[in-house]
Amino acid sequence: MLCELRVKNLALIESLELSLEHGEGTGLVVMTGETGAGKSIMMRAIQLLFGGRATADWIRTGAESCEVEALFELHRHHPRLLDKLEESGFDREGQLVIRRVFTNAGRSRFFINGSLATANGVAQLTGELLSVAGQHDHQQLLQPSLHLDILDTYGDLWPERQDFARLYAQWQEKKAALAELRQREQEKEQKKDFLAFQAEEIERAALEPGEDERLAEEKKRLKNAQALMKLSQESLRLLGGEVLDGLMQLRHNMVSLAALDSRAAQMAEEIGGYTFLAEDHVATLRLYRDGLEEDPYRLDQVSERLDQLRQLKRKYGETLDEVVRFGQSCREELQHLESLDKTIATAAAELERLQRELLDRAQALSRRRRQVGLEMEEAMARELASLAFDRARFLVGWREVGEDLDSLRAAGWDRGEFFFSPNLGEDPRPLAKIASGGELSRLLLAMKCLLARKDMVETVIFDEVDAGIGGQAAEAVAQKIQELAGHHQVLCITHLPQIAARGSLHFRVAKQVVEGRTQSAVTRLDQGERVAELSRMLAGDEVSEQTAAFAAELLAKGGGR
Repeated sequence: MLCELRVKNLALIESLELSLEHGEGTGLVVMTGETGAGKSIMMRAIQLLFGGRATADWIRTGAESCEVEALFELHRHHPRLLDKLEESGFDREGQLVIRRVFTNAGRSRFFINGSLATANGVAQLTGELLSVAGQHDHQQLLQPSLHLDILDTYGDLWPERQDFARLYAQWQEKKAALAELRQREQEKEQKKDFLAFQAEEIERAALEPGEDERLAEEKKRLKNAQALMKLSQESLRLLGGEVLDGLMQLRHNMVSLAALDSRAAQMAEEIGGYTFLAEDHVATLRLYRDGLEEDPYRLDQVSERLDQLRQLKRKYGETLDEVVRFGQSCREELQHLESLDKTIATAAAELERLQRELLDRAQALSRRRRQVGLEMEEAMARELASLAFDRARFLVGWREVGEDLDSLRAAGWDRGEFFFSPNLGEDPRPLAKIASGGELSRLLLAMKCLLARKDMVETVIFDEVDAGIGGQAAEAVAQKIQELAGHHQVLCITHLPQIAARGSLHFRVAKQVVEGRTQSAVTRLDQGERVAELSRMLAGDEVSEQTAAFAAELLAKGGGR
């Protein structure tokens, strides 16, 4: 239940704190006022809480931001809402505060119980808390594409419909996958030849890890063979000639020195090690020199192999490891293509199973909808009769479509549309072709009353749904709204005194000038003020004693207090 609404700097509203509590969990709260007084601003505030689009133009001139906040009281008999709160990380508390702030810079922030929240999360919660019926809903009622949604809501068919939609999406996915497999089958032979060529080309190359790096080094050595032989020969002559002879003499001297003086033993040992190391280097350098050769044929072989490796890397990967992996993937894909027939047969069987299940589910959903359609026709007949439509007829029509796969959509193959006849003897016709504005208002009210009993929302808001209604129909609409208020909290923005007189709470919206600026104010009316407001609604500015007496009688008759 909506307990409090606070608005700050929204259009003509500078600051507003509205308390809707009156000691009862249900009841009718009415809001009246002259056209243009600012009643629509109240609806705008509520729509902002729903996550509706906000623009900087809505912020009161001179203010930097606008703020809307609502306090809801939650009841334990609404487990779906409490579960959604818990899933979103909020406590299952007895009260819920939703706040929205948006600035001149276009930034918008939502808060749930003081914590930041997403617009989508807030919209899901407010959808469980409030149901709004405004003048734009008339247009929605005229759209046949939305009629099936209304029917499914009335019949509690959304769980079945959503299960069907998931199965339908799965079927679409499987059908697309099978089509792709069959397309691949048509290209299979050409693809197999190409894959086999690639795999064989890589396998024939008999690649070895790091081979390209080793061959590059060998090629460099072969190209510089003459320079290497010359340098190694010169180095061997230097190291293995006088240098080595001198080192050997040095070692002999150091041995003799150590024999005469033990303090030189350590030094003699180290110098002897250097001489032995020099002998090893001479031997190694000689082997290196002897291993060098100038081999133009081997150079050609290495160059040719490197060219082959570069070609493979250019075609299949930046490194030899990647080339090898590419060849392996070719073999794996070839094996998959070999088993493609079996894969297609399995996919086709699975698709056939899904199609049978889909058709069975579609038939079951369609039968259930036909049944719900008849129930809705009977329920709407009762509701319309209570709204001064004694001889009206409301029908749920079904467009003929083939009960096959080609006619299926995510919602099934049903194409439902509402038909209406306000007068006896006239055949029901589509709403867009028959219903007037006042008739649509009563139709919408009847439908909202039906749906309010089906959903779990506790607060229903009517925004001037009484447009185009007068006389006996106005009294019937007032009675119906009051009946709905017996088990829901109803907030009604209205121009009808018959409705206003039945409110448990009555607020008046009026413009006033404060310090040279116009602003809208909302005032809770007492009994005497209500009589004056009803008199204005009945007679405008020229209120007579008879009008005031009739307003008081209307208030007493309506049970307003």
